[in-house]
Amino acid sequence: MFERILEDIRTVFAKDPAARSLSEVLFCYPGLHAIWFHRIAHFFWTHKLRFLGRLLSHISRGLTGIEIHPGAKIGHRFFIDHGMGIVIGETSEVGEDVLMYQGVVLGGTSLEKKKRHPTIGNNVVIGTGATILGAIEIGNGAKIGSGSVVVKPVPPNATVVGVPGRVVETAAPKVRPLIDLEHGKLPDPVAEAVNILLKKQDKLGERIKVLEKTQGISPPEEEEVPRRHILDEFTHGGGI
Repeated sequence: MFERILEDIRTVFAKDPAARSLSEVLFCYPGLHAIWFHRIAHFFWTHKLRFLGRLLSHISRGLTGIEIHPGAKIGHRFFIDHGMGIVIGETSEVGEDVLMYQGVVLGGTSLEKKKRHPTIGNNVVIGTGATILGAIEIGNGAKIGSGSVVVKPVPPNATVVGVPGRVVETAAPKVRPLIDLEHGKLPDPVAEAVNILLKKQDKLGERIKVLEKTQGISPPEEEEVPRRHILDEFTHGGGI
């Protein structure tokens, strides 16, 4: 048990550059406290002391803002960063070296008493506000973008964004940093689709001009399409 506690503390220092001292980690990290509460609650739950397990998880929720059902299975080196609003359901399974941010929901989609919550693989990053629903599997090394709603299985090393979540990138396994925090560099499938349509529009416009010239047709005057404004909106989020 002592070794597991030390491992948890080392995980905080490894995954959060804001961690500066042991006392800060011990007293000021509700994500760490929630995991420690969960271990005890899970022990009660698996030893048929269900009420004590639920009561302890309820107390933990009030103190940390993080709700982990005592029946959920949590692996080693799980780190919750800024975890307010996180909900992890009863039959959820979280692998090892998983990083989870604020507002994530691992929810169920069935009223039947069976496996109804997600299974998260190893080395997965789940961004702020992401929702993963149902008894689906998130493969090892996957990245779930902030605000995504995932209702289908995700293959290993894939990147998922959007509502509903779509796989926009699948990378081969490779040596990478301990954890990837570059959430702002996730692909944007909407911007990519708009760029493709604008390029096709340009090609069609050029063909129409050639046809009009060969037929001696004078093109009508039209207002110029604010292309730069459209590109800025979709590729740079309105210049932000």
